[in-house]
Amino acid sequence: MRDTIVGLKELRENAERYISEVKKGKSFIVVRRSKPVFRLSPPDEEDAWERVADFTKIRKGGVPLADLLARM
Repeated sequence: MRDTIVGLKELRENAERYISEVKKGKSFIVVRRSKPVFRLSPPDEEDAWERVADFTKIRKGGVPLADLLARM
């Protein structure tokens, strides 16, 4: 399947539409001033992401980054 070319401005103005299309498996080449900038495509594997820590279990809404960095 060939990637569809879309302009960066078009992507910004209609982001939700393109997100929906990517979720369906479609890919896009995003161009700016007629030059390719990046490819927008679904991840290769659904399970590729691993949860490392769920900070919402510590505090509802998560933990502020400044608090986390201060304790490191």
